[in-house]
Amino acid sequence: MIDITWGDSPLVLGLPHTGTDIPDDCLAPLNETGRAIADTDWHIDRLYSGLLEGASAVRTTVHRYVIDVNRDPSGQSLYPGQNTTGLCPLTDFDGQPIYADGQEPDAEEVERRRLAYHAPYHDALAAELDRIRAIHGFAVLYDCHSIRSRIPFLFDGPLPDFNIGTNLGATCDPQIEASVQRICEAADGYSSIVNGRFKGGWTTRHYGRPGEGLHAIQMELAQSTYLSAETPPWTYDDTRADRLRVHLANILETLSAWRPK
Repeated sequence: MIDITWGDSPLVLGLPHTGTDIPDDCLAPLNETGRAIADTDWHIDRLYSGLLEGASAVRTTVHRYVIDVNRDPSGQSLYPGQNTTGLCPLTDFDGQPIYADGQEPDAEEVERRRLAYHAPYHDALAAELDRIRAIHGFAVLYDCHSIRSRIPFLFDGPLPDFNIGTNLGATCDPQIEASVQRICEAADGYSSIVNGRFKGGWTTRHYGRPGEGLHAIQMELAQSTYLSAETPPWTYDDTRADRLRVHLANILETLSAWRPK
């Protein structure tokens, strides 16, 4: 359920949305839309694989429709007043129901899923960040995400290619944000934004405590940068991905080499 790669770099990769596993008891109440699991961060684990030797990584294999490990476990919205999906999503990113009528999880079921799937992911992630901080005196969490570039229910127009989130600079040292921003802005043929529609999910906001030696930054990639098309079967495009991986490797290497002053 939780895949962990132990490294010795200061950098820890979080992979909260690449999983496609749905236990039978969670699959049964889903409708056809839910079973299509369109809102997966398709192939993100493959995209980042091998980019930085020595990087740690924590990944859940469970799909976000079971429970979204990048949401506040209290259920509080990260983006008040904006369309979004919750801790246990009831709709997909297009606002369409993912459960059969009357089959939505109740509060007791949400809590069961939180304990079974949300808590173990964060227990593992917190433990790895603590281990790395003990080695280096600090740790940098890089939270890996991707999403379709056009989702009218969630945002207007096309999404930039690189979406950097630091909760308006609160979750990491300013030099971390600035370094990633410079790399993205210099990437020929790509667009980028800092703290735009995506300012960092619960993971980034929860672990990003620079005063305690924990720095966190989220990268939300437009899936058009590495998929053949943003439609099923969500095919990985080697040419696009290889071009993108050059810039991602630069980001990870820069973050791994960063040291607090």
